[in-house]
Amino acid sequence: MPMVIQAGLWGLLSGSALVLGALIGTFVKLPQRVIAAVMAFGAGVLISALSFDLMDEAYRTGGIASTSLGFLAGAAVYTGANIVVTRRGAKHRKRSGTAPDARQPSHDQEGSGLAIALGALLDGIPESIVIGVSLLAGQGVSLVAVAAVFLSNLPERLSSAAGMRRAGRSRAYIFGIWGGIALASGIAALLGYAVFAETGPATIAFVTAVAAGAILAMLADTMVPEAFETAHEYAGLITVAGFLAAFTLSRVLGG
Repeated sequence: MPMVIQAGLWGLLSGSALVLGALIGTFVKLPQRVIAAVMAFGAGVLISALSFDLMDEAYRTGGIASTSLGFLAGAAVYTGANIVVTRRGAKHRKRSGTAPDARQPSHDQEGSGLAIALGALLDGIPESIVIGVSLLAGQGVSLVAVAAVFLSNLPERLSSAAGMRRAGRSRAYIFGIWGGIALASGIAALLGYAVFAETGPATIAFVTAVAAGAILAMLADTMVPEAFETAHEYAGLITVAGFLAAFTLSRVLGG
């Protein structure tokens, strides 16, 4: 099977957690503390993945200059794009709470549906591109990256889907959003491989670090507030558990 197709399939696999999380968030009524705990665990998973896999790999591939520039660029681009979609109605798009300051916009708020869709795309694409780029080393896909994206996608979408239901969104809308983003994840991974296949180490390092910067900015802006809002007494411990799980996985799979 051509490597570019493999990249797309791995991205689609990691993106399937979006639909699974949406299923749970839509049909299973979970307590807020459980949702917050799952989000904290997912945040820990991503922090470990971007620290020991993305940033470390970027540094070893292209050096500190490309890695630093990419990391800052990723955070800046994500922050700018996030400001735009937030002001257009995607505020608290990953939140599941009912408090006025932690509630997703109502389904009848003009433009909020499109903004939430764009925000979801913004959150998920950097992770998927990394999966495609990881194949460029010629040693197969990074199973650590796939597992980390899958494990983090599940709680993110569980929380977001629960919040969408509380905001009055229909099931068709919820599954349309997450099914579409899952498909986009596969396409992004495919493009990550195809677009950067002929580029040098510095470019690959830059792209990997861009994704890491965007993911860290997303964590600070969306996942961490949701985790600490309800499970603040235990959120730190649960986040550490997620970090340790991903770190252990990376050492086992990475050798």
